[in-house]
Amino acid sequence: MVDTETTDSIGVVGDDFPADPHRYYDHWRQQGPVLRVRLANGMRVWVVTGYEEARAALADPRLRKNVTGMSDALRRAGGKALQSADLRALAAHMLNSDPPDHTRLRKLVSKAFTSRRVAESRTHIEEITTNLLDEMAGHDEVDLLQAFANPLPVTVICGLLGVPFADRAAFQAWTKVLVGTSHDMTEADTARREMGGYLQELMVEKRTRPGEDLLSGLMQPGEDGDRLTEPELVSMAFLLLLAGHETTVNLIGNGTYALLRDTTQLHALREDPARIPAAVEELMRYDGPVGWATVRYTHEPVRIGEADIPAGELVHVALGAANRDPARYDRGNRLEVAADAGGHLAFGHGVHFCVGAPLARLEAQIAFSALLHRFPKLELADQAFTPRWQTSLLIHGLVELPVRPHGS
Repeated sequence: MVDTETTDSIGVVGDDFPADPHRYYDHWRQQGPVLRVRLANGMRVWVVTGYEEARAALADPRLRKNVTGMSDALRRAGGKALQSADLRALAAHMLNSDPPDHTRLRKLVSKAFTSRRVAESRTHIEEITTNLLDEMAGHDEVDLLQAFANPLPVTVICGLLGVPFADRAAFQAWTKVLVGTSHDMTEADTARREMGGYLQELMVEKRTRPGEDLLSGLMQPGEDGDRLTEPELVSMAFLLLLAGHETTVNLIGNGTYALLRDTTQLHALREDPARIPAAVEELMRYDGPVGWATVRYTHEPVRIGEADIPAGELVHVALGAANRDPARYDRGNRLEVAADAGGHLAFGHGVHFCVGAPLARLEAQIAFSALLHRFPKLELADQAFTPRWQTSLLIHGLVELPVRPHGS
C-alpha cells in the first residue's frame, strides 16, 4: 500500500519535463503505476502512469471534474482556482462536468461528430489538404507546423463551427496561454476573459444571422426540446474551438516528426499506404498530442492500483505514460507502424472519451496519406534538429518542425 505521507516527494516535475517526459515516466514506473508528484508550481498531485490503472481511473465515477469541486480541491492542493464568476462559467463546459450534467451537454453536441457526419466532410478536408501541400511544394524548406499541421485542422474547425478564419491568430494565441504551464495567473485570466468576450460577441452574431454551422445549430433545441443556455453556449464554443484544433495540430506534427526520425518505419508506410489508418493509431499511442488528461479530483477515498488516495486530492492520468506501459504494449518506447495499437488511451476513455475522435482520425489519415504521397523525399531540414516542446502538461506538441519537402 502507498499512502500520502510516504510518497509526498517521490516524483518531482522539473522544467525539463516537456522535453523528455518519458525519462520521467520510465523512472516513475519503477516506483509503481500510481505515485505522488510535486509540480513545478509546488502543487502536490497524484499521477497515474500504468495502463490498467489509467483506464480504470478514467472510467471511475468517484474521480470528478465539475468546476465547483475542482476549485475546492485546487485550493487544498495549493493551487489557484478561478476567482471570477465569468471565468468559472467559461470553464463549465462538458469536459469539466460530471453526469448527469455531462450526459445532457454531450448529447446536444455529439450528433455533429458521428462517424457518418464526419465522413461527409472528407472531400472538403482533402481539398484543404491539397491546397496546403500545393503551397508547400513551392518552397525548399518550411516549418511543417505553420505550413500544414496547423492550418489544416484550424481551417476545418473554423468551417465546422462557423468561426471566421481571419480570427485564427487571436484564438490560437489565447489557446497557447490556456494550455501552457505559465504560472502567471493574470495572463491566463486575461486570455480566458478575452476569449470569452470574443465568443459572446460571436454567439450574438450567430443568433442574429444564423448559418449552417455547428454553433448556429447548437442554439436550436434538441429532439427532446432541451437547449443550451447562453453561458453553456459560450463555454461549449470555447471547448470545441480549443480542443478542435490544438490536439490535431500536434497529432500531425508529432507523428510526422516520429516518422522522419525513424526512416525504417517511414519507408514501411510509404511502401504500403494502406497501413496509414492503423499507423495513425500507433502514432497516437507512441507520441500522442495529449500528455496528461485534464485533471480530476477524488470525491471520496479511492484506491487506484496499490495507492489509497484520500478524498479531495487532485489526480492526473498520464496518457503518454499509459500508452507506453510495457505491461500493455511490449514494444513500449518503440514505434512500429504495423503493430496493433488497439485500446490506446490517446483519446481518453469512459464518459469523457473525446467526442471529436472521428474527425481527428479522419484529418490525420488524410494528412499523412497526402503528405507522404506528395513528398516522397520529405526529410528534416537539419538531421541534428533538436526539438523544442510546448511548456504544457496537457498538450504535448512541438514549437516548430523545419522540413525539406523535396529532400536535400
